[in-house]
Amino acid sequence: VADCREPTESGRRPGSDPMNYKTPRKVLAVTCFGATLSLVLTGCGVSKAERVNPLDEAPPPAQVVPAGNSSVVTVDNPERFPVVAAGRYEAAAELNVTGTVAPDVSRNIPVISIATGRVLEIHARLGDQVTQGQLLLRVQSADISGAFSDYRQALADRTLAVSQLDRAKILLEKGAIAQKDYDVAVNAADKAAVTVDTAEQHLKVLGADKDHPGNIVDVFAPVSGVITDQQVTQSAAIQGLGAPANPFTISDLSHVWILCDVFENDLHSVKIGEFADIRLNAWPDRVFRAKISNISPTMDPNIRTAKVRLEVENPDGGLMRFGMFVTAAFHGDQKQVHALVPATAILHLHDRDWVYEPAGGKSFRRFEVTGGNTLPGNMQEVTGINPGDKVVQSALTLDNTVEQ
Repeated sequence: VADCREPTESGRRPGSDPMNYKTPRKVLAVTCFGATLSLVLTGCGVSKAERVNPLDEAPPPAQVVPAGNSSVVTVDNPERFPVVAAGRYEAAAELNVTGTVAPDVSRNIPVISIATGRVLEIHARLGDQVTQGQLLLRVQSADISGAFSDYRQALADRTLAVSQLDRAKILLEKGAIAQKDYDVAVNAADKAAVTVDTAEQHLKVLGADKDHPGNIVDVFAPVSGVITDQQVTQSAAIQGLGAPANPFTISDLSHVWILCDVFENDLHSVKIGEFADIRLNAWPDRVFRAKISNISPTMDPNIRTAKVRLEVENPDGGLMRFGMFVTAAFHGDQKQVHALVPATAILHLHDRDWVYEPAGGKSFRRFEVTGGNTLPGNMQEVTGINPGDKVVQSALTLDNTVEQ
């Protein structure tokens, strides 16, 4: 690097050779600037080989490789999988909705105890089948004690009144008393008899037997059925008739209700008095016939549905259980045309229904359909194809062959 420092008064730069002549300042400044610029240009110079192209660091462009149609399969011997033509089936328009099994409110009988007190014994529990007159629980009640006390007092008063009436009758016959005194004795005897009858009825209402005095009352089942609700436990207090909850509720399960939600746009397909086909999720192969007994006059403002109530007989001693999910099919008046195929032609896979159709040569194409009702002869309705379309007769056999 050239020395660009100012020359001293002697005309020499510091540390320079004393033999050198003086150099003008302007010439030195130009020389220093030129040397500095040359060094900067030399230091910043980059060779072409060392330069980096930003595009060289980017990932290579994606190459799209067309994939084959996964729904089309090819087999070696297509004759092993015979095809059939879909048949034609006419049926009334059908509206399918979901619902639940509910108890028939008119067949729910509460078990009540008029007497208040504390539970001593419980002889039944939730879910038990009971018969009419069966002992359910025993209650220790002060009401029973008071009722027996009133009854015994009424008996004593009646005995006294009858005795006074007999005496008054004898005295009246002998002229010892006036007629009005005899009438008073008759009135007292009649009132005593009424008091006794009232006390007997009170004991009967409380559930006590007048011939077995005590402070314990037995509560019996008023009807036969199944205990579907229990609100009492051992040593619990019984509040009597005014209590908000009953000790037991007995339901007659011979008939139940089906409560369905029908959308507003489908209400025209539902009419009171018509019948619907009921299928239980627990027994999908069985069909029950239920009658539409009520359509709610109000709509659910959130989901825009109305409650439709169906009444159905509960077979096999209570096959339908409260809370079960059901599917109700309402049948309309207009006929609709459906395709009909063998049940084996429908492949159930991943909660969907599929069929295979010939795709030419040794290939078959699989596509999704919607399976309908099962009909006699192992046939099934299907939506998604038209009558006359050809499908593989055994879709499961073809699918298993493709998987292998």
